Amino acid sequence: MFTKTTLSKSVLAAGVVLAALLAVPAEAAAPRGTTLGACGPGQLCLWPKADFKGRAQAYELSAVDIESCVALPAGTSAQALANRTGRPVTTYQSAECAETGEFETYPGRGTWAPQTPYQVRAFKIWER
Repeated sequence: MFTKTTLSKSVLAAGVVLAALLAVPAEAAAPRGTTLGACGPGQLCLWPKADFKGRAQAYELSAVDIESCVALPAGTSAQALANRTGRPVTTYQSAECAETGEFETYPGRGTWAPQTPYQVRAFKIWER
């Protein structure tokens, strides 16, 4: 049987735990054993290997046309990414941004993906 004091303490403890969970930024959530890849504010960073391994390619809005297909350099692809552009980014399996292959959109508020579901060969940054 709960007393008023016991119930109040339980509710308070649950509130503290919930507040702690909500305080963790979404970008800090990575699978166990994975270190988030370094990616500066305003950048889309793409790594050639899963778990942010290899040399990252970084793209900024100042060098990319919004809503245009940007193919990665010939012969390259990415298997991990971080989107810190502040805008949604769609990645494509196809180097031509064809929607007949795999594609996925990542939110722009700080998204880290240590393993993409396919080889990324192109992307589009959207207005919003």
